[in-house]
Amino acid sequence: MRQVILYTGEDKYWIAECPSLPGCITQGNTKEEAIANIKEAIRGYEAALQQDKLPIPKEKFEAMLFVV
Repeated sequence: MRQVILYTGEDKYWIAECPSLPGCITQGNTKEEAIANIKEAIRGYEAALQQDKLPIPKEKFEAMLFVV
C-alpha cells in the first residue's frame, strides 16, 4: 500500500505523486488516467529496485489537512 497525492497542474493535467518513492511522479489527462499511471510507475519503481538489489522504502506517512 502506498500513499499517493493527486492534484491538477497549471496545464490542467492531473499529477500523481508517491512521496515515499522519491521521484515517482506521473500525470494524466484525467484523474483516472493519472491513477492508472501512478500504479504502473510504483510497480516499475519497485521492480527496478529489486532488480538492482536495493531496499524498497517502507511506506510511512502522516497526512494532515489544514484550512488557512
